Amino acid sequence: MIISEMEILIERNPEREPFNPEDIGKETPILPLKNMLFFPGVPTPINIGRSKSLKLVQEFQKKEGIVGIFCQKDINKDDPDFDDLYPVGLIARIIKVMKENDSSTTVILMGERRVHLNEITVKEPYLKGVFSILEDIIPPKSDKEYKEQLKVIKDKTLTMVRSKIGLPDFILDSLSKSKDYEYIINLAFTMSSASIEKKQEIIACDDMKERLNQLLSILENDLQLLEIKESIRRKTQVDIDKQQKEYFLQQEMKNIQEALGGSSQEIEVKEIKEKSNNTKFTPEQRKTFDRELEKLERLHPHSPDYSTQSEYIHNILSLPWNVYTQDNFDLARAKKILDKEHYGLDKVKERIIEHLAVLKLKGDMKAPIICLYGPPGVGKTSLGKSVADALNRKYVRMSLGGLHDEAEIRGHRRTYIGAMPGRIIKSIQKAGSSNPVIILDEIDKVGKDYNGDPGAALLEVLDPEQNFAFHDNYLDMDFDLSKVLFIATANSLNNVSQPLLDRMELINVSGYVSEEKIEIAQKHLLPNQLENHGIPKSKFNIPKKTFEAIIESYTRESGVRELNKKIAGIMRKIAKAIAEDADYPKKLNAENLHDYLGTEEYSKDKYEGNEYSGVVTGLAWTATGGEILFVETSMSSGKGAKLTLTGNLGEVMKESAILSLEYVKSHAASWNIDDNVFETKNIHVHVPEGAIPKDGPSAGITIATSIVSAITQRKVRPFLAMTGEMTLRGKVLPVGGIKEKILAAKRAGIKEIILCRENKKHIDEINELYIKGLQFHYVKDIKEVLDIALI
Repeated sequence: MIISEMEILIERNPEREPFNPEDIGKETPILPLKNMLFFPGVPTPINIGRSKSLKLVQEFQKKEGIVGIFCQKDINKDDPDFDDLYPVGLIARIIKVMKENDSSTTVILMGERRVHLNEITVKEPYLKGVFSILEDIIPPKSDKEYKEQLKVIKDKTLTMVRSKIGLPDFILDSLSKSKDYEYIINLAFTMSSASIEKKQEIIACDDMKERLNQLLSILENDLQLLEIKESIRRKTQVDIDKQQKEYFLQQEMKNIQEALGGSSQEIEVKEIKEKSNNTKFTPEQRKTFDRELEKLERLHPHSPDYSTQSEYIHNILSLPWNVYTQDNFDLARAKKILDKEHYGLDKVKERIIEHLAVLKLKGDMKAPIICLYGPPGVGKTSLGKSVADALNRKYVRMSLGGLHDEAEIRGHRRTYIGAMPGRIIKSIQKAGSSNPVIILDEIDKVGKDYNGDPGAALLEVLDPEQNFAFHDNYLDMDFDLSKVLFIATANSLNNVSQPLLDRMELINVSGYVSEEKIEIAQKHLLPNQLENHGIPKSKFNIPKKTFEAIIESYTRESGVRELNKKIAGIMRKIAKAIAEDADYPKKLNAENLHDYLGTEEYSKDKYEGNEYSGVVTGLAWTATGGEILFVETSMSSGKGAKLTLTGNLGEVMKESAILSLEYVKSHAASWNIDDNVFETKNIHVHVPEGAIPKDGPSAGITIATSIVSAITQRKVRPFLAMTGEMTLRGKVLPVGGIKEKILAAKRAGIKEIILCRENKKHIDEINELYIKGLQFHYVKDIKEVLDIALI
């Protein structure tokens, strides 16, 4: 029979020998306790683990030894001293020792009398000390208040004991009949939930009446807590009974539904099975689906998990597993569609035709991952629809701008409330085939935060060696994306991670020259806007000369988005005139543009001439295309050796200016510059349009030319622009964005351009139409630049 700790507390041996104070020797062993305290007359089990305590117990286990019981102030201290123990404790008798294992022993102690610890005399092998017995101040028998206190405490103690589950009836009967009030009081103290500090305060109190008042307060609090727990238990029981009632009602409903022809769950499962039979699962996919369907069948229709599992299965079935559209291998047709809807973009069109040709010969291949990058408005996104039409595939556009949660790509795990598949799987569901054309628009605008990096999740999507088994967290099944033709678009590659760039085939879609814009406007923009505004083609037209005026005077862009807006503005005014039966020109001439578009927004030619020395035209690249900029240098009297830089310049551009000045100083003799100039003159370099940030090394030769021009007062050759990085030795290095810069130069009326010799290969790749009317000077050293540029 196993005796519980509660039974040990309540059980008391009435035949035990009374305690004799003379049993306490001069030095009595001390057993320190952690976070535990009991009262006289109550047998209590104590688990012993410390080595000193084990030695003490082992020495006294064959005889009923007397030990002092004192509670520690700090439970984390393994080897307490005099100051670490509360001064008031108990003299206790060792009743029984039970060894559980090598490191743990249980000893049953019977508290006898309260004692005060005077000093500790021995520390090894265990603590020993000198005590003095504390006497209780007990009220006389005639004290009626004291008698009532004892009765109330007995009743409350019995109530607490009855709340303990599993106690034998004979123990409860024995306790209720007992007249040993001292034992009942000490039992109540031991069982109470009071803290060690509170119990220590009570045991140190000599006045029994005061001790009872404190005990009554503690028992009242404990009984209130018991009532709260019992109330919660009853409420829980009511909830369980309510659930049982609902269960029986649901069973009745199920029986009624079966009598009417089957339950809603059975009907849904039957429809799912019929649909799954027509789905082209692989054996492994079929096995996974059947397992998930079995889970659904085991769930109760009213269970919260049922709707989640049902939605998951419907998501699986909505995917086009191994369903592919048939590609149209007519190369001439594909080329015709691409040329019809987009002007230029020859590299992209050629790559699509090549892919179609390989498909035609091989019959099967992994789709390429293409990234089109260039300024906005050049047709990168709309090209995807044309590619889908040319290949006879489904088309889906997926905007990635502002995306910053990895779960948007990979999906949410089903453990989350409201979980759903990622955008890739949703796009496949929307397309209805496993080989659509998916446009990943604005891939350079993907962000990242504490929710993960979507760019990292795209690595698996855009890797042909991995995406044949793309794993969506929600789907939890591999899906083959290797036949999907992904076309990503970006304005700048600077914000795209290198691993992602390595997985894509990069194709630069540069801006259009005026001639191309005119063709696009006539063949695409004008017909679309006429149709959008309900104007017949026969009733209105815009000739080439007018388009040229709109492009040069009302737009400043690499693409045609702004041009399309201007044409739409003209169409609205024409539509209004037609609706009001007012007069309007059937052909819009350039002279009449002011009436439809207002004042010219841009000057035809931004080039400012060469009237002043120290002013040089440079070429810059921006995300919206190329621009021309001016570098101005002036000299002023001063202490000298001071260089001032203004115009919202970045760190790299500032370094280029410092480098240019140092080069000019070290080679001053080459241009007949007096060294005293640098001692008596301050130099100020400014790049206009100070509100616009500017940075990069490509203005190096421009700044150097401007400084030399200002010092020597030699003007720069008219209609000349330049771009190139310069080293401290004067060597000219190649730069990027050549095509965009040349388009900007041509728009501004520049006739001659100075470039690094290594940039010649980039010029050779450009269509001759773009560079018609431009003369290029290829240089290796800054001295060549100055010889060409300065008059």
